[in-house]
Amino acid sequence: MSDDLTKRTTWDELRRLTAARIGLARSGASLSTAPLLQFALAHAQARDAVHEALDEQRLASDLAAVDLPVLHVASAVSDRSQYLMRPDLGRRLAYGAVATLVRHAGAYDVAFVIADGLSARAMQAHAAPVLREIVPALRRENWKIAPLVITRHGRVALGDAVAAHLKADAVVTLIGERPGLSSPDSMGAYLTWRPHTATTDAERNCISNIRPQGVGYADAAFKIVALLHAMRTRQMSGVMLKDDSDRLTLSP
Repeated sequence: MSDDLTKRTTWDELRRLTAARIGLARSGASLSTAPLLQFALAHAQARDAVHEALDEQRLASDLAAVDLPVLHVASAVSDRSQYLMRPDLGRRLAYGAVATLVRHAGAYDVAFVIADGLSARAMQAHAAPVLREIVPALRRENWKIAPLVITRHGRVALGDAVAAHLKADAVVTLIGERPGLSSPDSMGAYLTWRPHTATTDAERNCISNIRPQGVGYADAAFKIVALLHAMRTRQMSGVMLKDDSDRLTLSP
């Protein structure tokens, strides 16, 4: 077998294990046409994902199977351009949003906040399937779950503010992550115990890359439920709380 053929075979085997762009074909000092066009397409898809608007009504319809009320609020951002330029406004609730949340406040164990973030596409595809796994598991253990809250132009910290006004002990903020060149539709989950408007990143736990090609729906739901149990048992979240869900899956 020639050296060139051996190299191609080796790279073909490795490409089956990762979505990363490895061993790309070259023409002289440049990339060949096919991988160059694929790269351009991936870059365009990532840009489109950042600017794509969330179809809130369709998402609410998809969430109907969860059988929870759905609230709609927005951040202080006025449009998508401002959202990208002013992250601080994406962490604050819009005028009138607090009144909407306070009307539904109660002694909840957990609140779920769905934010478009930097990839509305991710939320449109993955939020409902993950919640359809999580909510029944919590209901079987009599968790009191707040109404679902869809937030437009929201950042992670907005979920803490939403949960604080709903008076929930814990919050799970599902949000579209920054698109990459191999994953324009990745969703993240941020969990906080006793959320408040000044919660820091150190007080949150994160599960990233939730999508069928990354952390699958069932695995993500298992991790989130396991973390919620640990948070309630130990009364903490963030850097003080380790995610032991992988070890739990190996237990009898």
